Amino acid sequence: MRSRTPDRLCAEAVDLARTAAEEAAAPGTVGEHVDAVADGDRVVTHLFECKEPGYRGWRWAVTVARASRAKHVTLDESVLLPGPDALLAPEWVPWSERLRPGDMGPGDLLPTEAEDLRLEPGIFGGADGADGAGGADGSDGADGAGGADGSGGADGSGGVDGADGARVAPGVAELADAEDADVEPGSPAVQPDTTARGSIAAVADELGLGRPRVLSRYGLHAAADRWEEAYGPKTAMAQAAPANCVSCGFLVPLAGSLRQAFGICANEFGPADGHVVSLGYGCGGHSEAAVMPRPPRPAPPVIDETVVDPLPLRPDRAGGSVEESGPGEEFGHS
Repeated sequence: MRSRTPDRLCAEAVDLARTAAEEAAAPGTVGEHVDAVADGDRVVTHLFECKEPGYRGWRWAVTVARASRAKHVTLDESVLLPGPDALLAPEWVPWSERLRPGDMGPGDLLPTEAEDLRLEPGIFGGADGADGAGGADGSDGADGAGGADGSGGADGSGGVDGADGARVAPGVAELADAEDADVEPGSPAVQPDTTARGSIAAVADELGLGRPRVLSRYGLHAAADRWEEAYGPKTAMAQAAPANCVSCGFLVPLAGSLRQAFGICANEFGPADGHVVSLGYGCGGHSEAAVMPRPPRPAPPVIDETVVDPLPLRPDRAGGSVEESGPGEEFGHS
C-alpha cells in the first residue's frame, strides 16, 4: 500500500537528489525544486524544473529511498519526465492511417492489404486452371473413334495430295496457294488445341472478369458515399443549380449498378468535369439551363442578272486629280 505522506528523511534529501540530477543533466539545466512525491514506504521522488531548451514543462525526477530502521538515504534513479504542461511529440500513427487522398505522387507505391475489405476474390481468382481440367476442348477423344474424317474416304475420290502427302479436297490446294497458306493434314477436329486467346481465361480477360480481385460490396458502397459527399445533391453547388445532372446532356452514364445513381460529367466548363457525379448533382453549366438563341441569319443577297455593269480593265488615265504635265506638289499627292 503506497503511503500518501513522504518519509521525513527521504523528503529532506533534496541536496542529494539535486546532485544526482546535475550529474545526469547538462550544466545549468536543473532548476528549482518543484515537489516531493511519495512512491511508497520510505521511497520519495524529488522533482526539479528542467531548463533545457526544447523541453518546456519537463522535470528531472530523482528517486531516493532508505531501508527499514536505517537513517542513511540512498539514491535509486534519476530520469527526465514530462510534466502536466510538457511539450510532447504527437502520438505516432501508422502510415496506413496517416495516408490521405491526394498524398500519392509519381512513382509512389501503395501496398494493398491481403484482407482489404474493399476487395474480394474475382471469378477465377487469378488461378492458372481457369480453362478447366483437360483443356477447353474436353477429352482427347473429341475426334471420335477412328477420326472425324471417316475411314479414309472423307476426302472424296477426286482429292489431291497436300504438302505432307495427305489427301485434301479439290480446290483447297489452289486456294492455299493463292492465300500463301499451309494446309494442315487431317480433319479440323484433330487439329492442335485451341490458342490461348480462345481459352476461357483469355475471354474473361477481354470481358474484364480475369482480375484476381474485384471491388467488394463494401468498397462499392464506400466509393458511392465518397462521391455522393463530393458531388451530390446536398452540396452548395447542387442547391443553387437550375437543374440536376440526370437531365443534362453532358452526363456520361456509368455501367453496372452504379448507372442508377452516378455518371461522369463531360462539360469542360463545369466544376465537376471528368469527375463522377450523382444524378442529383447540378451546376450552372447544365445543357438545358440557359439555351442561347440562334443569331438571326441575314437574307441571301439579291443579284439582278438582267443588267450588265461595264467595268474597265485598266484605270482611266483621264481621271484623277493630278495632271501629268502640271508641276509636282511639295508633299506628293493622294
